[in-house]
Amino acid sequence: MKLTYEQKMEILKNGYVKIPGVVPKVMIDKAVQAINHSVGEGMNVSDIPIFRSQSYCPELVNSPVITDLYNKTPISDLAESVIGEGQIKAITGGQIALRFPSMQDPPRKPNPHLDGMYSPLNGVNEGTIGNFTALVGIFLSDTPEPYSGNFTVWPGTHHIYEQYFREHGPESLLKGMPPVDMPEPVQITGKAGDVVLVHYQIAHAAAPNVSPHTRYACFYRLTHLDHELYPPMTNIWMDWPGIRSIIEEK
Repeated sequence: MKLTYEQKMEILKNGYVKIPGVVPKVMIDKAVQAINHSVGEGMNVSDIPIFRSQSYCPELVNSPVITDLYNKTPISDLAESVIGEGQIKAITGGQIALRFPSMQDPPRKPNPHLDGMYSPLNGVNEGTIGNFTALVGIFLSDTPEPYSGNFTVWPGTHHIYEQYFREHGPESLLKGMPPVDMPEPVQITGKAGDVVLVHYQIAHAAAPNVSPHTRYACFYRLTHLDHELYPPMTNIWMDWPGIRSIIEEK
């Protein structure tokens, strides 16, 4: 299974694409069952801020019920169709991302970030940028409406940040998010089994969840085998031969 030309164009322009119905329901159900069992065993309140920043159910992140969602579904082929066949480092774990209902009314607006920026809770070493090539998100529950904990993106910010880092240097991210004019965010709606493939350099966030239901998702960070730390931040298609080929055809 490969991305279509139109889907590749969405990545080129907007920095992300949603592909519906990729992961079979039976695999989604097994993952959610394992997560619910883990949560039902109880959590220390003091651990929850770390779980939000890193992963809930840490004992599951490297288990087959989570890794198979990527490794044994068409997702790996979809990703390789733009990053390169056999060119993605092995996926051995996933981030289990839960967003529980909030009583906040009205909900706050989503706050954009880039992954790999240091915070005291997220496991990134201070003074470093833990960047990668692409983010894959799997919806493990339906998110039919905004403010349901939706994965939220700011389309086109990969181009905006590329230009900013060319002018100010990639290391400027160590000082915080670039002070640039932002487009309107998109709270992605979808169904369990849908997948988003997102360029690393897209500003994103989880919207607040004021629905009655917990949002379940799993995220995987993909890294090209030849990935370098800083050059892809100023040359955003360096790790993406499937997108470069489209650009060259124009």
